[in-house]
Amino acid sequence: MIRKPVDVGDPDRLYMVTGGRSEADDSFDLVTLVVSESEPTPGMQSEHVRILELCRHPTAVVEISAELALPVTVVRILLGDLHDMGKVSARHPRAAASVAGLPETALLQEVLHGLRNL
Repeated sequence: MIRKPVDVGDPDRLYMVTGGRSEADDSFDLVTLVVSESEPTPGMQSEHVRILELCRHPTAVVEISAELALPVTVVRILLGDLHDMGKVSARHPRAAASVAGLPETALLQEVLHGLRNL
């Protein structure tokens, strides 16, 4: 099996898929989970239909890109379209807890020691 780089594609096709747009929606990063909010409607662009089918369950942007064999930037443009139409919702990953909110290292070591003694 010969693998091509992700960004290799027919430029004319990518131009048509995005309607000539090159600016992606910044609200979708690689790990944002996307969920379909409705079924595809007749006359929708085939890539939009495929995204709605893929996202029946939460799916990361990077997974959508891989499944469609499209560059992430193109997928982000398509997701922006669907989001504007109310067809998908985005679930952004939670920010990491601050270091101050984490338990003390000494406490964790005591717990680990206790578990090893069991």
